[in-house]
Amino acid sequence: MSTPHDDDHDDLKPSATPGYKPVGPTKTADEYAKLDAEDESLARWKASLGIVPDAAGGAASGPKVTVMTLELASDTLPSGRKISLNVQDPNVISETKKNPIVIKEGVEYNVRISFKVNHSIISGVRYIQIVKRAGVKVDKLEQMLGSYGPHPSGEAYVKNFDPETSPSGMLARSGSYNVRSRVIDDDGEVYADWEWSFKLGKEW
Repeated sequence: MSTPHDDDHDDLKPSATPGYKPVGPTKTADEYAKLDAEDESLARWKASLGIVPDAAGGAASGPKVTVMTLELASDTLPSGRKISLNVQDPNVISETKKNPIVIKEGVEYNVRISFKVNHSIISGVRYIQIVKRAGVKVDKLEQMLGSYGPHPSGEAYVKNFDPETSPSGMLARSGSYNVRSRVIDDDGEVYADWEWSFKLGKEW
């Protein structure tokens, strides 16, 4: 995945969480799973979070998180229509710059992402989205993903963010909007960073 330019550096930093202090290096999911292994109730609680021994196959290399897809969901989408970007495919992402995704004006929609936790426990992880038009910032979305361990069966997690309403009017429909998306934690570790484009239309 190509690394976009960094002129949005400050905007793409996570907001400070009151009282939060970085705790230093985190343990892997396997290390957490084996802590206090004799405590049955604690073991059940950890299992409910996906923290089980060898949940990640014992591997602790590579990225902690892999963002799979970004989806735009709306009750107003035509039946059977789905807008989903494969974030892992740079060709799909770059294609949106030539042919921006069309979002219907004046409708409620929400961003949804799917991601896999490969190893370790993630916490304080957020999705941040900066929207620009003609180089000027017009919107910022920051949503907390939450805390996760690797899924016991290796499946992806899906996170729905709060609904938003798309702008409307002739002025809003002219030109395209450039979006910078980032998944980052409170310690500043970046798990994913990509750019895509959309435009507004009278219909999806």
